[in-house]
Amino acid sequence: MAIITSLIAVFMAFFIFFVRMKASQKPANAKKIILPPIFMSTGALMFLDPVFRVTKGELIEAIVLGAFFSIFLIKTSKFEIRDGEIYLKRSKAFALILVGLILIRLALKSYLGRTIDYRQLSGMFYLLAFSMIVPWRIAMYISYKKLERNLKHRPPILTT
Repeated sequence: MAIITSLIAVFMAFFIFFVRMKASQKPANAKKIILPPIFMSTGALMFLDPVFRVTKGELIEAIVLGAFFSIFLIKTSKFEIRDGEIYLKRSKAFALILVGLILIRLALKSYLGRTIDYRQLSGMFYLLAFSMIVPWRIAMYISYKKLERNLKHRPPILTT
């Protein structure tokens, strides 16, 4: 089971990377920034089943680690204005950080999997991912809105 879930995690990392690369080719908008954490929040339904519930200590560890990892995602997510539209900038560092995060996740899973039931561990990693994505997306939204305000107040460029 641990191997299957690890492979799924690696697949998801590659999926996120390719989605991010495609996103940089189209203009960004607030909806594209806000919706992923909202969709991901449905995963919290797993905690209705007691086997996925975590202790208070595990909850705090997962949230703190997720918030810490979000800093790296925030630092590599910048927007730029091109052709009067706001685009997510491509970042080579994002790919390296994503690979680093997946390696850390696999190492943690291997280490913690010896002492924590895999269902509880699933709950912890969900919380870690959610507490990483929410601050990242909030920071992206704030950055996007700031650029959007600047774009609206910018005088039109006249060409002759």
